[in-house]
Amino acid sequence: MTSKTIDSSEDRALAPSAQALLSAAAVRDAANRMLSLARNDALQDWTIDLKRLPATAEFVAQVVRDRYPRLDPPVHARWRHFVFGGRDLWDDIVKSAVWPNPAAAARAAFDLVLTSVLVDAGAGAAWRYCDTATGLTATRSEGLALASLRWFQAGGLSDHPSDPLRVDAAALRRVDARTIRDAFQVRDDNPLLGAAGRVSLLNRLGAALQARPDLFALDDAPRPGGLFDALARRAGADSLPASAILATLLDGLGSIWENRPTLGGVPLGDCWPHPAFKGGAAAQGYVPLHKLSQWLTYSVLEPLEKAGVAVRGTEELTGLAEYRNGGLFVDMGVLVPRSSGARVQSYVVSDPFVVGWRALTVALLDRVAPLVRDRLGLSADSFPLARVLEGGTWAAGRLIARDKRADGGPPFQILSDGTVF
Repeated sequence: MTSKTIDSSEDRALAPSAQALLSAAAVRDAANRMLSLARNDALQDWTIDLKRLPATAEFVAQVVRDRYPRLDPPVHARWRHFVFGGRDLWDDIVKSAVWPNPAAAARAAFDLVLTSVLVDAGAGAAWRYCDTATGLTATRSEGLALASLRWFQAGGLSDHPSDPLRVDAAALRRVDARTIRDAFQVRDDNPLLGAAGRVSLLNRLGAALQARPDLFALDDAPRPGGLFDALARRAGADSLPASAILATLLDGLGSIWENRPTLGGVPLGDCWPHPAFKGGAAAQGYVPLHKLSQWLTYSVLEPLEKAGVAVRGTEELTGLAEYRNGGLFVDMGVLVPRSSGARVQSYVVSDPFVVGWRALTVALLDRVAPLVRDRLGLSADSFPLARVLEGGTWAAGRLIARDKRADGGPPFQILSDGTVF
């Protein structure tokens, strides 16, 4: 009894500082701390060569020019991965769908994008998805997007036969290994990395939706799209800060992440301890990254605005700590691992090597963005970070990966559980 009381007291004391890690500002602060350590040659795993940053910016700027000659890339969001050869497959679905009002359409879009982003972590080089409707074969992130879109379109996550274009919490809780195999065409000769992790993540998502009717069931049964109603109410007649969207996602979805750190009883999600972050309060030892949650935030901007909910402050969000952006800086020689064997070792996502790499990626995205804008002659207002990512660093990371490695994969072997990369 005494021990439990003490633990509870300690949790209450630590909870406020733990909550402070659940923000984009915390991600940027930790990334800048990591960069400062790298510049002072104080990281065990990494060195940094900022003299390579201008060449990196020039490469990214050329990728933007090649992909978007009018210099008008959209925001980096999941919706881009539903476009193949100029054909927007989600738009095709929208054109034939009938929703009673803009809010209903927004709920459906939220349903799709939340589930699609959450199953997006690395598929592996061997997996591919063959779409019978179009004849397309897609791999990696685009393949996962296409598979999740068709699963959604077929009503695979709806409990309402008359309304297939929705995702219900109860249906998410019923997802099992066979469901994933069927939806993602998984076979012995078409293996999907982290398939079991995706099952667990979707099951836990369903449970989280049911546990928070205040966020996910204000105007309907519990569903990811219920978040639209919660955000619309928070915006009211005013605009909604992007930071508030992220905070709401981190609050509502914190319980879905398995095997993640907690502090003061607060689930930290994509937030990891790092040995270089020593001293001070307990929360100072953690590196928040929140990659999937921030990508979700970027991805719900469009359905919110289409439904009449204005969003402000997107510049407060950070770049995404994933292997395309991170691989760009490694392959361009900005980030250099100290170990000569780093490229042949295998790492888990909690390894300090990976945590440091991801945090440095966030900091370097902030520094390469203005250099890219200078080369394109654009302002921060007309070409914000979300467009630099799409234009941009993510595409440049993929291009150079294909040049450097036969499979076009990341520069390091990451043992993915299907919930980070």
